[in-house]
Amino acid sequence: MQTQTLAIGGMTCAACSARVEKAILKVTGVAAASVNIATEKATVTYDPSVVRISAVKDAVVKAGYTALDPRESSIDKDRQRKEKEIKTLWTKFAVAASFGFALLYIAMVPMIKAFTLPFPKELSPMHFPLAYALAELLLVIPVIIAGNKFYSTGFKNLLHASPNMDSLIAIGTSAALIYSCHNTIKIAQGDSGAVESLYFETAGVIIALILLGKSLEAVSKGRTSEAIRGLIALAPKTATLITEDGAGGYTEKEIPIDEVVPGDVIMVRPGAKIPVDGVVIDGQSAVDEAMLSGESMPVDKKAGDMVYGATINVNGALRFRAEKVGGETALAQIIRLVEDAQGSKAPIAQLADVVSGYFVPIVCAIALLSGAAWFVAASSGAVNPPTGKSALEFSLTIFISVLVIACPCALGLATPTAIMVATGKGAENGILIKGGGALETTHKINTIVFDKTGTLTEGKPEVTDIIAAQGCFAAPASAENLLLQTAASAEKGSEHPLGQAIVNGANSRGLKLLNAENFQALPGRGIEASVNGQMVLAGNRKLLEERSIPLAALEADSDRLAGEGKTPMYIALDGKAAGIVAVADVLKSGSKEAVEILQQMNIETVMITGDNKKTAAAIAKQIGIGRVLAEVLPQDKSAEVKSLQNEGRTTAMVGDGINDAPALVQADVGIAIGSGTDVAMESADIVLMHSDIMDVPAAINLSKQTIRIIKQNLFWAFGYNTLGIPIAAGALYLFGGPLLNPMFAAAAMSMSSVSVLINALRLKRFKPAKRNATRR
Repeated sequence: MQTQTLAIGGMTCAACSARVEKAILKVTGVAAASVNIATEKATVTYDPSVVRISAVKDAVVKAGYTALDPRESSIDKDRQRKEKEIKTLWTKFAVAASFGFALLYIAMVPMIKAFTLPFPKELSPMHFPLAYALAELLLVIPVIIAGNKFYSTGFKNLLHASPNMDSLIAIGTSAALIYSCHNTIKIAQGDSGAVESLYFETAGVIIALILLGKSLEAVSKGRTSEAIRGLIALAPKTATLITEDGAGGYTEKEIPIDEVVPGDVIMVRPGAKIPVDGVVIDGQSAVDEAMLSGESMPVDKKAGDMVYGATINVNGALRFRAEKVGGETALAQIIRLVEDAQGSKAPIAQLADVVSGYFVPIVCAIALLSGAAWFVAASSGAVNPPTGKSALEFSLTIFISVLVIACPCALGLATPTAIMVATGKGAENGILIKGGGALETTHKINTIVFDKTGTLTEGKPEVTDIIAAQGCFAAPASAENLLLQTAASAEKGSEHPLGQAIVNGANSRGLKLLNAENFQALPGRGIEASVNGQMVLAGNRKLLEERSIPLAALEADSDRLAGEGKTPMYIALDGKAAGIVAVADVLKSGSKEAVEILQQMNIETVMITGDNKKTAAAIAKQIGIGRVLAEVLPQDKSAEVKSLQNEGRTTAMVGDGINDAPALVQADVGIAIGSGTDVAMESADIVLMHSDIMDVPAAINLSKQTIRIIKQNLFWAFGYNTLGIPIAAGALYLFGGPLLNPMFAAAAMSMSSVSVLINALRLKRFKPAKRNATRR
């Protein structure tokens, strides 16, 4: 199976997206299709051995829409196309508003008796009714031309038996125009009374108001994709290519970034952005990788180190070999992840999709039935039409109002716009959410399982305590350094993480390592070596007990350290206990605070680890985690997650390693640490690019706020249509209330879509909780 994204043109409401989706799914060989009205894109999964993408595009075109080639739907081209669309809409609105206002002025001023406004006598409806009618007709023509798309698209979809919002507008305004033209002919034939039955201004103002709504909607939809544009703006446009000149030197040439290929040697000067991903081959510098990692401190780079596109070279010149270019760079993958998420659908959107598919035909039926019912009632005398209106005019007003007030757009935009803003905002804060489903499920989480090593802890053991036995060293003041120096010198040849931690601890204190001889690793116990003529043992209790070395003087310290979650390493010199060097995988900054926030959110926190129960319990106590799953083998982590799910819990798993991947997949929501393995990140639903545990509660809060916004949008969209359509159908008039003017119906419809978009844009104000301490 292959997945392809197509840019779809011509969609105006949820009914359109539903029609396109159905048309694509009917194509043989298409396994799945998802059409997003907010992004105006279709994601299609198909079997390339059965069907070509061109057949899918043909199906879209036959449905009455356009499908752009993937190569023509790049983000930059999409942006340019949308900017052009917005400019065109505003131009059309300006034309419609100008002529529509003049039309409304001519139609309304003669009816206003309270005060006098300037009005040409030559257009007096009382004295020159034909001139008055023709003036209105001439003024409405530019408005109709400005709104021609409503008619071309609306009637085309009507002929395809799939009416959409444009169809409603086209039918409603056409009815007003045809009726007005009929009365203009009657005026020309001498019936001056027909001048009171002109509805040109109704059609003109409706189109102007809807064009205003469409313009505001297009601007708002553009703002929902600002996060993507912000990510794209991070990448430089050019790169400095280094080529050999044949005389032992090299030349520099600036080329577009699109022309860089793997293997090219690129020069980056201080202050410049790194164009693509690659490996440093010459030079030293510090690189600001904040856009990827969230770290404020620049990272030192030298030959052999990886550098990433869009990061900033701070102070030194670097030459590097390009390895990943174009869509393979880290930045491009982040952009693709955000795009995929924005184009996905959340399960909560399914109801709106189902309703939207039947909405327009039902509205058409309601408009016809209500118009016909009022016509019959008014004609029979059962109901008195408003003063000055005939039964036909009365029913026509009802018919137009129902068609114009109905708004499938609000339903269609309620969910995807909120998801677009939320995933974009998450990306801005280093939280990559892979789809609408993950975003929705996250707000239901009530249990979070944390892997210990590399997730709650740094994953890099460090020396935490040094305890020298009394009487072992001549100078007590320097006993700790002497003990660490001796132990590190012996461990220098060790590959064990604990041994490396001791060596790193000595290096960080500036201690010079001594020569070690006769090094021997003792699996499961420790090491032995000769340092400066002394036999050194470094290892666990079992090693020293095997050599019959008394440990009584160090037992209390050893038990205390183990109780604190640290690993005590015994050091012996020439058969005598010399002290303890304790090593621990220290907690990540923010782990404790993140757990506290989650518990305040009534989310249970669980720690899973392969450590022994005593050490695991000690670490959990430091963090504040109450439930510990200790001594769990890597292959059993997913089973433990499943066990929690069997208890009825909605579970998230947070991990970073390859061995966490099965558990990440098993969990309802898998959350991977960005500094972890590629396998973990591919298995997860959410990736924390800043590798900050504080982003776990931030992701949950973002999900909760998004779902709240979506529910508000759906409530408004359903509520608006549930109340608006009966009012337009004359429900209030039936009980002695006012009759809704079609112009007010058009204004309400336009603003309903805009209000849904504005509500979704409130998510742009989302800010993740900051630590009490300074962020790393």
